[in-house]
Amino acid sequence: MTTRTTPGSPAARRGRASLRLVSDEDGVTDTQPGPPPHDATRLRAMNQITALGAHNWPPYGSIPWLRLDPRDPRVYAATLEAAEEHRIHIARIYGDAYRQAERTVRNADGARAARNSTSSRTGEPHKLAATPGWPPIQIPGRPGEYLTYQETSA
Repeated sequence: MTTRTTPGSPAARRGRASLRLVSDEDGVTDTQPGPPPHDATRLRAMNQITALGAHNWPPYGSIPWLRLDPRDPRVYAATLEAAEEHRIHIARIYGDAYRQAERTVRNADGARAARNSTSSRTGEPHKLAATPGWPPIQIPGRPGEYLTYQETSA
């Protein structure tokens, strides 16, 4: 999130000296501007702008930006700032969807693997056999029919 100023405001008269991003990824707006230490992409964008030595660049796509010489470092600074804003915007909008899609694919892969591993091991169905001393077994799919143990004399 870039600090924006309205024309004529004190902040606009001072100008922007660097890309100021405030992280609110955890739902809390930090008091110190700048990216959290784990956000390497934002840190790189800020370091590139600092290395360019660009100050007071106009917003990307604005008339003043269009009037800049293409070799002016402020053109690249404004472009970097816009790209970073877009990346953050997309990450916030689609972050949950991406995570949900990853979970769905992972679960589907796991279910597919389980199905494939069990189907290859499945053989003939178990043959029911009555056991001496146990109660009769109801035969599945045939209501009222039971398998009972019968001794055979030889």
